[in-house]
Parts: sequence; structure tokens; C-alpha cells
Amino acid sequence: MSLDELWSTLFDFTDYAALLDLLRNSVIAGAVLGVLGGVIGYFVMARDLAFAVHGISELSFAGASAALLLGINVVAGSLIGSLIAALLIGLLGSRARERNSIIGVLMPFGLGLGILFLALYPGRSSNKFGLLTGQIVAVDNPQLGALIVVAAIVLIGLVVLWRPLLFASFDEEVAAARGVPVRALSIAFMVLLGLATAVSLHIVGALLVLALLVTPAAAALRVATSPPVVVGLSVLFATVSTVGGILLALGSSVPISPYVTTLSFAIYLVCRLVGRRDRVRPAPARARLQ
Repeated sequence: MSLDELWSTLFDFTDYAALLDLLRNSVIAGAVLGVLGGVIGYFVMARDLAFAVHGISELSFAGASAALLLGINVVAGSLIGSLIAALLIGLLGSRARERNSIIGVLMPFGLGLGILFLALYPGRSSNKFGLLTGQIVAVDNPQLGALIVVAAIVLIGLVVLWRPLLFASFDEEVAAARGVPVRALSIAFMVLLGLATAVSLHIVGALLVLALLVTPAAAALRVATSPPVVVGLSVLFATVSTVGGILLALGSSVPISPYVTTLSFAIYLVCRLVGRRDRVRPAPARARLQ
């Protein structure tokens, strides 16, 4: 393939305005997921649950694949798979070592089930591929409404749990000693994380959901420490990555995931460089003399 052919495959903006109008709901869905991923991603990083996101996404993929095979709603299948994984991790993995063991068991099991269901599915291969890597689809109004409802439930849940969850995330032992229901909080958060993972599957795919729920928050933590600032930057980074990836993928025959992950990774690299520069910057002379 020549460079010109490669460029036209990656970026072809012919009739772009018509495509943008046709897939307006997809762009809105990407913006909603950006806000959702940016907010919950902060707690994912604070609670060291990046590995858990991947584990939940594998069972979410299995649930979506089963739904595709049975001819039922794929989003409902992914929600069921995510909630099962989240509850198992929350109930059985109270400590980090136990949690990682449970996730390590669930990941290959969920991926194996998903591959089995896809192998049995007689329909179009694009549907199979889209569950793994994401796809640009015309999100209709009922689907967009369901996405907004689930996102609102997750965000409201995080607002309600914000203070005790933040306390337990940074010092679980002290929080437990102060009477904070640490175990119940952990299970509740895992359920919210399961919901967020399931609705993200439809856009970015099971294999790349980390780019939405982990990378933006990780980038924000490189340049800020205050929780409100980190959350704000995380939302900004996630929204730019998701919506920007959708806008680029509209003019391409390539799935959305490479664009989302590339934008997300580029933002992380910039934040890492900025954060490193700030740490090595010498202190002012007055500060050194004090």
C-alpha cells in the first residue's frame, strides 16, 4: 500500500458534513462517555483498580457476545456481564492480592467465553470485530437515552459516595477505624465501575476500554494533585480523546479504537513530560535561602 492509499484510508473527509450529521448521536454518546470515564477514572487510579477495569471488560465482552449470539440487546448483555464481574471482584477480592488473583482468573475465562460465542455467531464479522475494538454506529435515540440514564446513575452514585469513598481510597485502614463502611463502599464502587465499563464497551470496545477509564486520569495525575483539578483534567482528556477519536474515525474505514487510544496516549505523554519538567525545575533563590 502506498502512502497516498494509506492516508486516504486513515483520513478521508469526503462528504464529512453529511456523515457528521448522520452520526450526531454517536458524538453525543462519546461526550457522555468522556465525562463518565474522566470522573470514575480518578477513583480507579486512587483505588489502584486499573487491572480490575480490564477484568470487568472481559466479562462484559462475554455478556455482549452471548447477547449477540442469542439475538438480544447487546448493551444489556454487556451490563449483565460487567455486573457479575464487578460483584465477584468486590465480594471476593477484599484485599489487593486476593483481588488481583480473582481478576487473573476472570479475565481468561471471560475472554474465552466471548470468543466461543463469537465463533458460534453466524452473522456479520463486523459485529464480532466491533465488540473487541469499538465501532462507529448510528446510535439511535433510545440507545442514547439508555446511555445517558446509565451514565447519570453512575455519576449520581459517585457524588453521593464521594467523601467516604475518597477517604477510603487513600487510607482504608483509618477510614475503617473511623466507622466508614469500607467493604460496602468497595462493592458499591465496583458496581458503578461495572456499569461504566459496560456502556463504554459499545464505543471503544472490550480490549481498549482502559484508554477511556484509566489513561485520562493517569495523565491528569501527572500534572495535578488536587482532587477537583485532577477530576476536571481527567474529564477534559477523556472527552477530547473520545470525541476527537470519533470525529477522526468518521472520515475513515479504520475502527474508532486506534484514534481514541492514540489521542489518549499522546495526552498522557505530554502530561508526563510536563510533570517531569515541573519536578526537576529548580526552586527560586528566595525559597532555597529560607
